[in-house]
Amino acid sequence: MTLRQYTSTSIPRAAISLLLLLLTSAAGAQKLFKLEKDSIPVMRGFQVSFDLFGAGQMMLSDYGQYEAALRLNLHDQWFPIVEVGYGKGSREDDVVTGVTYKTKAPYYRVGIDFNLLKKKHQSNRLFGGLRYAYTSYKVDLSRPNLEDPNWHTVETFGITGDKCSQHWLEAVVGIDAKVFGPLHLGWSVRYKQRLKHDDGIIGKTWYVPGYGIWDSSELGGTFNFIIDI
Repeated sequence: MTLRQYTSTSIPRAAISLLLLLLTSAAGAQKLFKLEKDSIPVMRGFQVSFDLFGAGQMMLSDYGQYEAALRLNLHDQWFPIVEVGYGKGSREDDVVTGVTYKTKAPYYRVGIDFNLLKKKHQSNRLFGGLRYAYTSYKVDLSRPNLEDPNWHTVETFGITGDKCSQHWLEAVVGIDAKVFGPLHLGWSVRYKQRLKHDDGIIGKTWYVPGYGIWDSSELGGTFNFIIDI
């Protein structure tokens, strides 16, 4: 295993291991996070959510993602969260370059949200948060009908399975509101900042799973279907 491969796998594993360690002990969580003092217990359940916006993108555009999340509720105040998704991008016969681009891969985020409302113990929430995200993906790139300038023959140039990866941070602001029973709907706005990326041999990739379009995805968002358990 190379140093780059070891670093790419060890960082997300370490982050997830740290989160799981915190979640196994309510007493440890209470010491780590400064919780509002009242009679409400620390462990308040968890939420399962699905992003409808990314799924809509997948159906209506050249790229998108399916994403689900598991978020723990600590005292209605702190919400450790794990987000897992599968992103896919396919852009064929680009008008400017004539290049066909395809990629698909899972991605992962781990982080925490904080309830910004003064009255914490209500069904509606306004939150801010932070995420660490990672994806490792492969890119297929082809350029059909490429004419040799010397021999004037037409060839097809292509690269298959070029290995790429990216680490990034996301700052998150959002809301979730109770509809009825355990059902909530919510949305979030996200600012993304790359930490480290490996673009393989092709240079800047058009689409990064979970991150979005390379040069226009610093801002993103989700629209979530949430079940409060």
